[in-house]
Amino acid sequence: MEAPLNRPAPAPSATACVESLDRDGRGVARVDGKAVFIDGALPGEVVEYALFRGKRNYELAQAVKVIKPSASRVEPRCRYFGVCGGCSLQHFDETAQVAAKQRVLEDALWHIGRVRAETMLAPVHGLHWRYRNRARLSARNVPGKGGVLVGFRERKSTYVADMSSCEVLPEAVSVLIPSLRRFIARLSICDRLPQVEVVVADEVTVLVLRILSPLTAADESVLREFAEDAGVHLWLQSKGPESVMPFWPEAMPPLYYSLPEFGLHIAFSPTDFTQVNSVVNRILVRRALALLDPRPGERVGDYFCGLGNFTLPIARSGALVTGYEGSDRMVARARENAEANGLGRECRFEVADLADPKICATLRPLDKVLVDPPREGAIEAVKTFSRTRPRRIVYVSCDPATLARDAGLMVNAQGYALRAAGIVNMFAHTSHVESLALFERD
Repeated sequence: MEAPLNRPAPAPSATACVESLDRDGRGVARVDGKAVFIDGALPGEVVEYALFRGKRNYELAQAVKVIKPSASRVEPRCRYFGVCGGCSLQHFDETAQVAAKQRVLEDALWHIGRVRAETMLAPVHGLHWRYRNRARLSARNVPGKGGVLVGFRERKSTYVADMSSCEVLPEAVSVLIPSLRRFIARLSICDRLPQVEVVVADEVTVLVLRILSPLTAADESVLREFAEDAGVHLWLQSKGPESVMPFWPEAMPPLYYSLPEFGLHIAFSPTDFTQVNSVVNRILVRRALALLDPRPGERVGDYFCGLGNFTLPIARSGALVTGYEGSDRMVARARENAEANGLGRECRFEVADLADPKICATLRPLDKVLVDPPREGAIEAVKTFSRTRPRRIVYVSCDPATLARDAGLMVNAQGYALRAAGIVNMFAHTSHVESLALFERD
């Protein structure tokens, strides 16, 4: 059985038995006492591999032949697997992917934070295919490959994958890729349009075109024709995220996603951060709220609150919620969402850079806190728990390593107990691990 290749490989140099999967989705083997990280290999497999980089303590390799396949190896559904960099684990059974990610979380908590959860939560997962409601596609005019390409980058490369469909994008978006390629090729600025951002809201699909030169009148006509034929809304972005402007149709309904369990509609701009997987996000919010258990009258903080994805559901419980966020634009949007959903009295929002120790020193004591930081984690905010002493903390993480680091501080230095933790499979078929953890103090 041939393993999926993502680069030209030299002649095989050795065979190895793969022990586990690392946080980047690579098989991990031990050869002569040294760790070998093997792209394309799965736990339990015996593979023939070729080295492409050697370090003193480890080596990087590519599987070139699977001698003994894993029982969890499956045929990738996407014909571009191994070339496109959008997915790395389509050859791994979906259930096995989730189990492997749970092990990555447990390993990080112990090896980095020296903590173990009292209970491992059942994994949060939803759709495995057609789930990706947000994506950033590259566009490039490559005459040698027939013209304009639109798709994800190739694996470990800056080249754009030559693709005409995608199995993780919604079907209605996937089928647009060939026509999008043709329409971009008709533009006078086809060499100056490097990116197409896909945003699927509850009622409308938006494509944000990153343009580096002004459109001509003929270009505008081409784009209007495409938008009408495809049934999508087009926005243009000439500079940073704040430069995004609606282009067509002239009358656009607001973009929003819903949290039906809490009776909420959350409005957003195409370049605002929202979760890529709306089904899993709904389950995540429900799970986080059940763990936090906000009660009427309690003072609750939502750190890194964004648009109010957790703030507004917490407010529905009757708790008094303060959302903290570093972007004044996002805070303004969160306030608008609170008012639009009739929660203006229960919510307040403050602009606060929670990576700044001086700002964190001003945070007030709270009964409970939900933390949803970027990949860098929330170390400065976590340090304040020694002073503010919330009795319950729910931590939503997009990086097991920084969660483990912060958990180590809370448990080993601040006296919290890690009651529960589990993974959230927001990005199926990728090695990305999101997770959820509950901390309490007596």
